[in-house]
Amino acid sequence: MKKLSIIIFLVFACSVFGQTAELDALRQKAEQGNADAQYNLGYMYFQGQGVARDEAETVKWWLKAADQGLGKAQTNLGIMYAQGRGVTKDETEAVKWYGKAAKQGIAFAQYNLGLAHAQGQGVAKDEVEAAKWYRKAAEQGFAPAQYNLGAMYATGRGLARNDAEAVKWYREAAGQGNVDAQNDLGIMYHTGQCVAKDDAEAAKWWRKAAEQGHVLAQSNLGLLYINGRGVIKDATEAMKWFRKAAEQGNSVAQYNLGIMYYTAQGVAQDNAEAVKWYLAAAKQGDADAQYNLGIMYIAGAGIKRDENEAKIWLQKSAAQGHVEAAKLLKSLQP
Repeated sequence: MKKLSIIIFLVFACSVFGQTAELDALRQKAEQGNADAQYNLGYMYFQGQGVARDEAETVKWWLKAADQGLGKAQTNLGIMYAQGRGVTKDETEAVKWYGKAAKQGIAFAQYNLGLAHAQGQGVAKDEVEAAKWYRKAAEQGFAPAQYNLGAMYATGRGLARNDAEAVKWYREAAGQGNVDAQNDLGIMYHTGQCVAKDDAEAAKWWRKAAEQGHVLAQSNLGLLYINGRGVIKDATEAMKWFRKAAEQGNSVAQYNLGIMYYTAQGVAQDNAEAVKWYLAAAKQGDADAQYNLGIMYIAGAGIKRDENEAKIWLQKSAAQGHVEAAKLLKSLQP
């Protein structure tokens, strides 16, 4: 199942008031009921610009602006309630303010309202309603909503499954640089889901996501390079992407990096480095890494020989159904 994209926090920018006289003038306007001034003053308290940072004061001024119907204040007030920042956390209140702003056509509020319905936060879970609000935001070009709408079409959640629509919305989001959409487009082209199988196109989208630091895209791009699928086979390039993903904690990339060191692909042969990366992946439960680590302990390759430690890792691997680990473990029994 595709995951939904979540934006944690966003505020709309305002003019910066750095001088005392300007700040006093802004405060006076806010106290006189000017909604934009109230919003801007709240923003300054949120950012700590010219005043001590104070989220309770932020909520106070955004509430005044929101009560006057200022959509951006309503949106951000909803976020403050959703996260319990400057106010007691209240997801129902958050939905209320998202709804007011969403009806004014503010895309980010529409997206947040969709997310609330999708997850059942502050409102009854309703994926049909979620899709409705994602669509409104998506049609305004809001990339996270485009991605989530694509995911709902791809999985048939909240609306009838439609592969063409899924690809359409992923493309819209990916074209704006949405990293999750880029990665998922890569998966779709690699597997032939919703589109004709095309590893060159998969490589294109995984590269875009990988260059933004998407860990799964980095690992997957490494696999394309090591196998020469959709790209010219290049062990050095594979090594580069495996390392980036491995250093972010991806167990598949860690395992593959261990293989690269052990077999001297794209790097000088180094058993100690192979053990290092097998161990990192094995600790995360990768059965293949656990098996290979067991072998390294038996052989004393890159690490001191230790048959008992080997058995521990082989048992972990065998417990996950690794046939070769079970065979080797049995052969070690007295």
